[in-house]
Amino acid sequence: MSSAQAFLTPISSSFSGMQSNLYPISRVFRHSLHTRISFARTRTASPRWTCSRGRRRLHVGVPKGIDLGNPLVQLTAEECPWEDYLVPQLAGNATVKDPSRFAAGNDFVVLGVESSCDDTAAAVINSDGTILGECRVSQDQLTEEWGGVVPHVARDAHADAIQHVIESSLRDASMLPSDLDAIGVTMGPGLEVCLRVGYRAARALALKHDTEFVAINHLEAHVLVSRATKTAENIQFPFLTLLVSGGHCQLLMAYDVAQYEVLGGTLDDALGEAYDKTARLLGLQVGGGGGPALEKLARKGNPKAIPFPVPMHRRPDCNFSFAGLKTSVRVAIDKLGGDEQVQTDQSLMADIAASFQETAVRHLEQRVTRAMQLCDDRGTGVNTLVVSGGVAANAVIRTRLESVCATQGWSCSIPPMNLCTDNGVMVAWAAVERLRRGIADDHTNLDVRARWPLAGLGQLSEPLPEEASR
Repeated sequence: MSSAQAFLTPISSSFSGMQSNLYPISRVFRHSLHTRISFARTRTASPRWTCSRGRRRLHVGVPKGIDLGNPLVQLTAEECPWEDYLVPQLAGNATVKDPSRFAAGNDFVVLGVESSCDDTAAAVINSDGTILGECRVSQDQLTEEWGGVVPHVARDAHADAIQHVIESSLRDASMLPSDLDAIGVTMGPGLEVCLRVGYRAARALALKHDTEFVAINHLEAHVLVSRATKTAENIQFPFLTLLVSGGHCQLLMAYDVAQYEVLGGTLDDALGEAYDKTARLLGLQVGGGGGPALEKLARKGNPKAIPFPVPMHRRPDCNFSFAGLKTSVRVAIDKLGGDEQVQTDQSLMADIAASFQETAVRHLEQRVTRAMQLCDDRGTGVNTLVVSGGVAANAVIRTRLESVCATQGWSCSIPPMNLCTDNGVMVAWAAVERLRRGIADDHTNLDVRARWPLAGLGQLSEPLPEEASR
């Protein structure tokens, strides 16, 4: 027995005793213990154990945030000591109580609640997409003060604002909670402690008034919100969608509600993340988000001043990469004299910002064009691009992607800027779409999902390496 195994044996034995005397060890705790044992046995050169670094190597070249096809583990009450243990599913875990109530042509009212990151939002909408009441409280000041989103700080801010945004939305809609036909709430992906604030508030209302409850995937809400607008009559399934936000960057084929396929995704940073990091490199105030700050500065600069290389321009797939571009900005700043020198020259800062944005947008254009050609070559019949996510509020990205669609003979749909960033309307509308199809959720013992992939790779995408799904 190796020294590492000898050290871990009494620990694992003591935990086994705890399990038999108290309650079953949680899945998270068991995973943590298993990881430690795996790492120790890896160091003994046993070939059947793989450390976390080795597992990460298996996913090199695989887009982030996708479903790898691993079976989802559902715990039982005996396996989990906490009240909430069921994992929400994209297809829902129940059907609506009264299908005729939500049938096509019938009007109903839905409350949407959003608290996945740093925006607390709620909205009341009619099933035809009319916004009856809406309220949003941002945490821009806290983000600026703390230099980013701090989970426990964001959670407390959500807790302070959640009742206000719900009550304000209902008041604007001239409704009582008992007037609602359904409540939709973001259940993931996002910050777990923040998601629970919105979930518990929505669940309390649903329990009190016996209202239909719908668990919403945050990414699906972004994808579907374009269909809520009055100009969206022509956005029919299937369609191609580019989802660009602070945490995600994916090209997806949307076949129907809860039916998606990933054509490509980012291999490292998301576009919004790259904007935020570049804004920090330039010393910009990022309380309202690094993206808007950098976009504003870039308007004053020359987009051709610094020829940053376009990432992956020779790769024929639909994947993205922004980490190298961010590193190129860091190198350029160092060559131009360093942080202090660059940040005292507004003209130079503007040129760097404009050059970064130009390169990032060109990367988007190339990947989107590739996805369009893939759809045309495979005879899908799809000719509509929907751009969604917080980064879709960027005016340059909107204009350039509309131009790409016009060149390719496609139609382009982008939500109004206020519906691109996190909001309650998109959550409520996603609930409308799901209710129309009879999808609902039993909130009994349901828990949030910090990681909730919208889809996996499919027939139109590059095949996933066999070892990546291990």
